[in-house]
Amino acid sequence: MSHRLLVIGAHPDDPDIRAGGLACSCAAAGHDVRFVSLTDGRGGHHEQHGPELVDRRREEAAAAAAAGGIEYRILENPDGRLRPTLENRVEVIRLIREYNPDVVLTHRPNDYHPDHRYTSQLVRDAAYMVTVPNVCPDAPALDSNPVFAYLLDTFKRPYPFSPDIIVPIDEEMLERKYDMLDCHESQMYEWLPYTEDKLAAVPDDPDEHREWLTTDPISGLEEMGNTADRFREQLIERYGVKRGREIEYAEAFEVSEYGGDLTSELAGGLFAP
Repeated sequence: MSHRLLVIGAHPDDPDIRAGGLACSCAAAGHDVRFVSLTDGRGGHHEQHGPELVDRRREEAAAAAAAGGIEYRILENPDGRLRPTLENRVEVIRLIREYNPDVVLTHRPNDYHPDHRYTSQLVRDAAYMVTVPNVCPDAPALDSNPVFAYLLDTFKRPYPFSPDIIVPIDEEMLERKYDMLDCHESQMYEWLPYTEDKLAAVPDDPDEHREWLTTDPISGLEEMGNTADRFREQLIERYGVKRGREIEYAEAFEVSEYGGDLTSELAGGLFAP
């Protein structure tokens, strides 16, 4: 049975970094996967700006979607100016109803970036409301609430990330995830290294970029590579000592109390390794 996975991030490349491996695995297994960025990404660069950067990031997202076998949608809210308004909530309700996902993934509500925080608030505010017919009556309400869950982060206050789902990512899916990330050139090789004072380390030759990304990653990707070690005990508990110790790469998700129940059938369908 095929399922639908919706990942809602604040910016183009947020879903790829946090759930790219899961997305590639689901797509390869025949499930439908859609990434959505609530902003247009125009803030994410130190040299380019405005419509030129927006167009570039749309092209990068389209290339990433093709590499991962998924859909990618970018909304027109300006990067850095996202607000949890009623109008934006209605837009999120409509896009969830339109896609009718089984699972929705998004940022946790406490994060360094206001766009991340407000994306989380907008998605959480849409939970349950997607089932209420008299809210946005022009878009048919869902019969049941999807499962809502959070993407991994390292923030510890007011409480640290506590995974309910840990998905091992095998070598093939890891390579596909890096194929997707490699498409986001403006971020992986320019803006994010700039923010971490790593621009000088990025190879001048574009043919060397992808290898550099896997060997000297920016911090967000380094965090993802550490996920298996971070939750090693849970992996051993779930998969046994031998396999649990052998898993090198994983992605993790925390189920929100606002959504529907994660059934064993759904967990086995979407999150099975």
